Amino acid sequence: MRRFPRRSLAVLATLGTLALTGCGTETGDTAGHVPSATGADRTIRAERLMQVTKVHEETGMTLLEGPTFDEGGGLIVVDVTAPEGKPKVLRVDPGSRTARAVHTDGRGAYTSAQFSPHDGRLYLSDYVHGEIISLAPDGSDPQTFFSGDVDGARMNPDDIAFDQEGNLYVSDSRSLSVGDAHGRVVRIDRDGEKSTVMAGGLASTNGISFDADYQGLWISELTQNRISYLRLDAKDGVASRHTAIRVDGGIAQTDSIAVDADGNLYQALHGRAAMVVYDKHGERLATVELPARTKGLESATNVAITPGGTKAYMTVSGSAGGYLYTFDALGKGIRQSNGG
Repeated sequence: MRRFPRRSLAVLATLGTLALTGCGTETGDTAGHVPSATGADRTIRAERLMQVTKVHEETGMTLLEGPTFDEGGGLIVVDVTAPEGKPKVLRVDPGSRTARAVHTDGRGAYTSAQFSPHDGRLYLSDYVHGEIISLAPDGSDPQTFFSGDVDGARMNPDDIAFDQEGNLYVSDSRSLSVGDAHGRVVRIDRDGEKSTVMAGGLASTNGISFDADYQGLWISELTQNRISYLRLDAKDGVASRHTAIRVDGGIAQTDSIAVDADGNLYQALHGRAAMVVYDKHGERLATVELPARTKGLESATNVAITPGGTKAYMTVSGSAGGYLYTFDALGKGIRQSNGG
């Protein structure tokens, strides 16, 4: 998760320490998808699709997250810092390059979006209030799916992932301070009645995604710039846990995670408008970069890959606004390829 500038904190005091900073304006949009090299030196150039949001006067910023595909091929994104009355959930038509409001309210700060395989509803994580909200696919009928403490502590739910039965797995950051290790992975049964801490002692848990075979969970830890792997057992528990990848991000930090059909991991970077791609063995395959001379976009938060295809849509934000960029993914899209 990210740190808001002071102006945003004053306006959205309850948003805690979510953050993104940026400077400048965007100029230029060149290059295509052709890689410049292979392996760790390979660069995939993303192309700008469209601007989705502008910086809000009330909060001093905009921050696109999500994204996830609905059944009609529309792309659902959330604007974390949208104020009351402005769209907090939007549906983008990539073909016509248009976006329309799906949902807004006066309370939530939604950091992720996913459709449940169990009931088909859209689920949102409210980072500030420690809740999971669900909507009908058209944005109507808001319901609170889960609220309250988990093992005596309220969540700060960041990203979410569903298993094949519709049970929900949450990256609970709990703290964004360096040196704190209070983050958790929480499992919530699909009826919303039971919550279980799957793992604790994590450093600002952020991204979460099942691997391609639903055998385990990839977890990014923001303040340690590492990706951990939780292997699951047959009883909905954790069989083992280890540090899988250490991300050399420089000033950037590990944000959300998506996984393609080949098991490759797409690790978004907060503080740099780019993603790094690894295979399941931790080998760095490529870096997804914006065109040269792009300014005012400082963080790539997440990505969604077209189901059954390789067209990828990356959410990018900064002082220039909130944008969607596209690139050719290394593998085809599956449920785990929707940004949590």
